[in-house]
Amino acid sequence: MNPKILIIGACGQIGTELTQKLRKLYGTENVIASDIRKLNTDVVNSGPFEVVNALDFNQIEHLVEVHKITDVYLMAALLSATAEKNPAFAWDLNMNSLFHVLNLAKAKKIQKIFWPSSIAVFGPTTPKENTPQYTVMEPSTVYGISKQAGERWCEYYHNIYGVDVRSIRYPGLISWSTPPGGGTTDYAVDIFYKAIADKKYECFLSSETKMPMMYMDDAIEATINIMKAPAEEIKIHSSYNLAAMSFTPTEIAAEIKKHIPEFEITYNPDFRQKIADSWPASIDDSSAREDWNWKHTFDLASMTKDMLEHLG
Repeated sequence: MNPKILIIGACGQIGTELTQKLRKLYGTENVIASDIRKLNTDVVNSGPFEVVNALDFNQIEHLVEVHKITDVYLMAALLSATAEKNPAFAWDLNMNSLFHVLNLAKAKKIQKIFWPSSIAVFGPTTPKENTPQYTVMEPSTVYGISKQAGERWCEYYHNIYGVDVRSIRYPGLISWSTPPGGGTTDYAVDIFYKAIADKKYECFLSSETKMPMMYMDDAIEATINIMKAPAEEIKIHSSYNLAAMSFTPTEIAAEIKKHIPEFEITYNPDFRQKIADSWPASIDDSSAREDWNWKHTFDLASMTKDMLEHLG
């Protein structure tokens, strides 16, 4: 039996590609996309779509009942840089949308939840290199605080109510199909757009700011694979570390120059520098690799080539 899937936040950076991949995998009619508004996009036009406010429990419950939903992917969230400008709303959206879905699973109205966490759960006191699965977590951003709290609630609902909730801590995600969405790692998306259009880019981080990154294809693969894994393989019910590559703005610029020799980068760090400085430089994701056989495909060179081909 194919799962019947509801994606909340389907028009976002991850949701867009996740929806299309899940529809290919399970059939268009089995994947209901939803978001706060109806835009004229492929996600909206290519299959079932519902307008839903992630903060409205009754709306979500109604969709679950009408469409006989088994699995919910909760992708709606306010990201790091955007959340800093509106902390109260970020907390409300990031936390209460999660409670709504957890409570539907607790009531046995859905079977399985995917909820994304982030490297933002780590903070300035976390070991920066090869950040372990279990380590000091003192996030210094609203986004990170909400994600860390969310991880604790996911584990609590699993331990106390038996809820099957699965999560991964995404690093910075890079995609050619959707523009940047207000994250601190989004320079690594924007730089490709500017490289093609202007042959130059002013980076809002300093030249040697190293952060963990992942190509969107790998992130989607990981998301689908953790949900397909048998329940007994999922041993961590807070959130799994996930990694693919780590690089600095200098390194990605050098890689782009191999394809666009005239490309130039300059640096003008803003408020996002402080956020980036509080995050890890590289991640140890051995638990995900051991428990449910996670492996990445793209490195910096292959990702850069693929990005420029698609955008060009």
